[in-house]
Amino acid sequence: MTEATLPDKDAVRYRVTGMDCPSCVAKIEGAARKLRGVTAVQVSLASQELTVSVDDAGRLQEVERTIEKLGYEMARLGGGTEVGSEIPDLSHVNPAYKRALWIVVLLNLVYGLIEIVGGFLAGSQALKADALDFIGDGAISFLGLIAIGWSLRARSKTALLQGLFLGALGLAVLGNTIYRTFILNRPEAELMGAFGVVALAINIASALVLIPHRKGDANVRAVWLFSRNDAIGNAAVVLAAGVVALTGSQWPDLLVAVVISVLFLHSAWAIIKDARRELTRAR
Repeated sequence: MTEATLPDKDAVRYRVTGMDCPSCVAKIEGAARKLRGVTAVQVSLASQELTVSVDDAGRLQEVERTIEKLGYEMARLGGGTEVGSEIPDLSHVNPAYKRALWIVVLLNLVYGLIEIVGGFLAGSQALKADALDFIGDGAISFLGLIAIGWSLRARSKTALLQGLFLGALGLAVLGNTIYRTFILNRPEAELMGAFGVVALAINIASALVLIPHRKGDANVRAVWLFSRNDAIGNAAVVLAAGVVALTGSQWPDLLVAVVISVLFLHSAWAIIKDARRELTRAR
């Protein structure tokens, strides 16, 4: 079986909560393919969906248990009359849940803009790249909030625009980092570290806001999956600031910026690729 193998018309589709990066997609797809009786698998980061074909409907429970053990929440889709119009179970979507999502969106988007300004003030490319991560997370959370109940086609179109926008931002920061490599000005390590510490606190606050709306251990894991990569990026910025302060060199800042930018572009490309594939299927 190859990655290009697509599920047939009798495949079952799930909305998967907790996917926030290409590594999540690879983990879910790999785990599902290893199960006995699974004949085809397709995972989409853009639409947050898993599509799976099995040789016996009774094996679906094993697929569900396996994916949920990885830390993701599964909701089977169904009830649509148009291709890609299936609506997931929305029983957990209440005013308090939406309010928590709005808080997370605002925390990420607002601090992302603040951190970009901080990146210019501190002369730090790592801060600018980390700010993109905040903006990207805020945009993804915003899409998930407004697209609750949307058809696959509508979600895919929105995701495609989002992926293109995020990709453009990532290329801008990466290009500027390469340009700054030839301009040997040392960033303000103290300011850079301060913004990095605040960024880490923002990510922890976002997780705490969502935790009361968990449904068992799977959602708890999903919340921390969503914030884990951001926290690692924040810690890297703080570490780079310390090395810059100790050595007086700009290279730690530039290295962290390149790594974060490349990871960001990888995620943007995965969103674009999945969105185009889903649009083709929806047509």
